[in-house]
Amino acid sequence: MIDVKGLKIKLFADGADLAGIAEMAANPLIKGFTTNPTLMRKAGVADYQAFALEALRLVGGRPISFEVFVDDFDEMEKQALEIASWGQNVYVKVPVMNTKGKFSGHLIRRLSLARVKLNVTAVMTPDQVRMITECLAPDTAAIISVFAGRIADTGRDPMPMMHEAVRVMKARPKAELIWASPRELLNVFQGDSVGCHIITATNDILKKLSLVGKDLGTYSLDTVKMFYEDAQAAGYSIKT
Repeated sequence: MIDVKGLKIKLFADGADLAGIAEMAANPLIKGFTTNPTLMRKAGVADYQAFALEALRLVGGRPISFEVFVDDFDEMEKQALEIASWGQNVYVKVPVMNTKGKFSGHLIRRLSLARVKLNVTAVMTPDQVRMITECLAPDTAAIISVFAGRIADTGRDPMPMMHEAVRVMKARPKAELIWASPRELLNVFQGDSVGCHIITATNDILKKLSLVGKDLGTYSLDTVKMFYEDAQAAGYSIKT
């Protein structure tokens, strides 16, 4: 029997809608939160810092990630230090590279040595994981976000890559691996099986946790009833 309680992987909620963050903050299964500028724009966030401070209030001390949004590494460092000052539970998201394709290694090393908790994001290859891991200070907590869902979108199986990332990151025991951009609830169990530390998912995926272990015969009947009731509600008819 599949059981959520047996999972070792931590569940994080990914989003930028304050009502959605509040909803997930009320769920004891949710151990942390992530955001990004794209989600914030979709949610209509106009004031970055005001949003972040309110999100911090809602999550109640659980880890939450906020991302820098400039392309120059010196400016990234300034933003990262400011964002980090907002709370002890803040992880600063920095991209694995800038828009010119230059690896963020120097920035990662400087911030990690300065004890800034980083979430290095948009990672998609084992080589990137190795390079990032080498830049992390051994005594500073950090996260590496591998976008397994986007890897799968290219027709590649992300499981071997995630397994390799777990192995590589053992060199930095304070660093955790996130399975990012999941596409379905099954990814939670896949991430757990390879030893991934965290999976971050949008609310629509996390709400499917109530389905875990549901009897498939019952689920089949529920589906049939849904189709029937929707057809009746729509008033469909066919002349025979």
